[in-house]
Amino acid sequence: MKRRLLVVLACAGLFALAACGVIQEQVDAGVYERIHRQLVQMESFSAQATVTYFSNSNTHTYETIQFARASGEYRIEVVSPANVAGNVTVFDGETISQFNPRLDGRITQMTHESPERLEILITSFVRNFVRSQEVTVVASTLDEAVTTVLEAPIPGEHPYLATSRLWVCNDTLLPMQITIYDTAGVERIAVVYNFFEFDTVLDNILFTTWHHTGIIMHYYDDYYYSYEY
Repeated sequence: MKRRLLVVLACAGLFALAACGVIQEQVDAGVYERIHRQLVQMESFSAQATVTYFSNSNTHTYETIQFARASGEYRIEVVSPANVAGNVTVFDGETISQFNPRLDGRITQMTHESPERLEILITSFVRNFVRSQEVTVVASTLDEAVTTVLEAPIPGEHPYLATSRLWVCNDTLLPMQITIYDTAGVERIAVVYNFFEFDTVLDNILFTTWHHTGIIMHYYDDYYYSYEY
């Protein structure tokens, strides 16, 4: 993915800052206002996303289907690779449950959240962005698309989850990618959206069971994406 940093802005004032060796170009305030309004008013989303975790020695990539509400409930399903396909994690607002089809259909319940999983959801990014006083907005390009990039620190003192950036396409106003960096500025997690929909109507059963109960179908990038849930 080709990225070109144009200018960094202070979020509150949206004033362009001079930077050596970069093109000064002011973020489109109207576009940013629409992006900000859409994110903070988001009630839910559905997405198909490629999630990659980077460690010092390995890279692990997963194709996922994500459903979440701004109120906190979420469902993450792993589609590939084959050795973890079918794994489902759901949070109903109180309890986190995981289903692994390779463990005799066993459902495991957990009491503690994994930040490495929670931070891949755009609802977590929006929560961090709204609550922080140290956010920035960046004008950039990603895969030749003109984008607005929002950056916010991640609460806590996790050494590998320090800062998160969200790329939003200026034309469609849809999220394109979330990248999470460690305290040294090294990329640790990348979430690339192949499909994203704001305010999907989500049945409560999505967050209370691993069972597939319906069908979601969307047309994206010249192919139909269909998945039973």
